[in-house]
Amino acid sequence: MNIFASIPSPDISSIQLGPFTLHFYALFILSGIIAAVSLTSRRLTRRGGQPGIVLDIALWTVPFGIVGGRLYHVVTHPNDYFFPGADLWKILFVWEGGLAIFGAVLFGGLGAFITCRRAGLRFLSFADALAPGMLLAQALGRLGNYFNQELYGAPTTLPWGLQIDPMMSPAFPAGLPADTLFHPLFLYEMLWNLAGVIIILLADRQFNLRWGRALGLLLIIYGTGRTWLESLRIDPTEFLLYGLKINMVTAMLIALIGLVLIVVQSRRHPEVEASLYLPGREWSPESTPVGQRPDRAGGADGSDDAASTGRSHDHS
Repeated sequence: MNIFASIPSPDISSIQLGPFTLHFYALFILSGIIAAVSLTSRRLTRRGGQPGIVLDIALWTVPFGIVGGRLYHVVTHPNDYFFPGADLWKILFVWEGGLAIFGAVLFGGLGAFITCRRAGLRFLSFADALAPGMLLAQALGRLGNYFNQELYGAPTTLPWGLQIDPMMSPAFPAGLPADTLFHPLFLYEMLWNLAGVIIILLADRQFNLRWGRALGLLLIIYGTGRTWLESLRIDPTEFLLYGLKINMVTAMLIALIGLVLIVVQSRRHPEVEASLYLPGREWSPESTPVGQRPDRAGGADGSDDAASTGRSHDHS
């Protein structure tokens, strides 16, 4: 293999800061959450949402998403955690990698739905505002996979093949030379997701995607991309459905759900979405004390919404 025309993998996955260990995987997950919350807050506030409400929703969505992502990973990879002499506490070691996006979306969506109902906010309105931020968070999170030397595909001779250290990657295929290059699936997905962010933002500007249509476009983009990526993966799959990997089947279903959502909602709601809120639960700046209202100049694009709440947060 020509290792001079390839992508090297980092030889570290964490750094020590005094008594604390900073794992790059966790750092990029956190960066993705912050980026998603920031972008979603701008979009929702610009549409008439209450400043700061995205932070409140994130306080439920993020923990739900992390738990769901970990559960899905553990359930679909039982042999990695349940064997004679296994340390079951490792199930909790999320910083070592192993957060499945499908479980994170399912449980995170449940957390968001609960919080939206409590706030009187339409869930699909929130999901439309979140759509590009979700892909942005996923793109940044994939850099954590790079530092963990995971999420790579079949061997390749392409000049952007990824180097993997067999000593640092337990999933390195047995029998292959140590200098084997692999498809950098983390990079493919990161670029795919960033392209998806641009597509959703442009489509929303052109077609005013409301009533769940931006969410539907997100599901189509991610589902189709993930279906392709799953076809390149070589890590062992413990669950098959009709001869297909369970993640591939799930990805195809997600894309199909997105398509159905767009078609159904376009027929049911051809009109402009009048409010983000449920009937009788509307919010307006006049209902907020003067000292807590967003500045009119900055509130138009939601850029000051985080500052106006006086709160901070830590994660999408």
